[in-house]
Amino acid sequence: MALRTAGSVLVVFLWSVAVALGQNGWSVTYTKKSICTLKGSTVEMSCSYTYPSGTVTTNFWFTKKYAVENYVNLRKDPDYKGRVMYRSDKTNGHTLTITDLRESDSAEYKFRFITDQTGGKYSGYPGVTLSVTDLQVKVTTTWWSTTLTCSTTCILTGNPTYIWYRNSKIVQGASSPSYTVYFKTEDRFYCAVKDINSPAVSVEGHSYFHVTYTHQRICTLNGSSVDISCSYTYPSGHTISETIWYTKGKLHEAPQILSPGYGGRVEYLGNMQSDSILRITDLREEDSAEYKIRFRTGQTTWEPTIPGTTLTVTGLQVKLTPATVTEGQKVTLTCSTTCTLSDNPTYIWYKNGHVTNQSTSLFLNPVSSEDAGRYSCSVEGHEEIPSDEETLTVRCEDV
Repeated sequence: MALRTAGSVLVVFLWSVAVALGQNGWSVTYTKKSICTLKGSTVEMSCSYTYPSGTVTTNFWFTKKYAVENYVNLRKDPDYKGRVMYRSDKTNGHTLTITDLRESDSAEYKFRFITDQTGGKYSGYPGVTLSVTDLQVKVTTTWWSTTLTCSTTCILTGNPTYIWYRNSKIVQGASSPSYTVYFKTEDRFYCAVKDINSPAVSVEGHSYFHVTYTHQRICTLNGSSVDISCSYTYPSGHTISETIWYTKGKLHEAPQILSPGYGGRVEYLGNMQSDSILRITDLREEDSAEYKIRFRTGQTTWEPTIPGTTLTVTGLQVKLTPATVTEGQKVTLTCSTTCTLSDNPTYIWYKNGHVTNQSTSLFLNPVSSEDAGRYSCSVEGHEEIPSDEETLTVRCEDV
């Protein structure tokens, strides 16, 4: 019971002191309670203060106190020589600036001021906790990648952006504190915040699962065949036991596995240990999709997260411009597709079933009644897959 009573008296006493200080008009308010910043950078700590009467004769910041009234002014502290600046304003504000920060500067910084009144002294407790950290690159390696993380011992104030360098050239700017390497390299990497750099690190000697698709996009014809290919590397000690091509599912659909022989139109080619080719014949427009590969080894199944090859299957269509033609006008016939065909093909034009020209577009200028007829187009090498015929009708000029 006695202990419980003593505890109650202590709580009431502390609360009373806090109220008395406020009533007496003494206070120090800091802009920030804690700051985390980088070694070698500059920091500012600010506060405002109040007092009941008189004139302020002295003010300073301190971290060290050796006796009851022995506060060490940072300006006079040899540990901060030449690195401290004070700035006051007319509204009882004060700013401390420290340059060329060191990890040993990590401390709690308090502001103290003295007036010309008897007993007119006040220190702002608690102060501003400053944590000074350097940048270090942490390396995390898996079978498929190495993740480099720009690491600090505290969370940097101000939510800064990070820049990643590879051999002094920016590879990722204004980004998150992580960068991922998917390939074997002897290059050196480092990160930076503003003009403060981390030490460089090397990922030399690390090898990963990595795939390179030969084409990011392929546009080809309805009814034709396509080869979608890739090459890959993987860590030593692994042997590829199976490769699986699949199409990425749309929305919430499950991926569609394309096993060899699927629908009688799929074939796997290549050296399974280093490269793979997916061949699809008799293409249809519904085959348009993103195609990706996954691997199996004796130790793991790996599915690359990078985009695969996007296949777009299109038909050919003849478009007339203008749609209504009068003799003497200029007419353009275009062999149109829904995407730009790969490999810059040559187009072949037919009139009434006979070859008439080779170009993407057919220009008739001026058009005459002799140009009237049925026009179609095809792509060289795929003459067996022509477009539907489009009839050109030429009206006579009004007299």
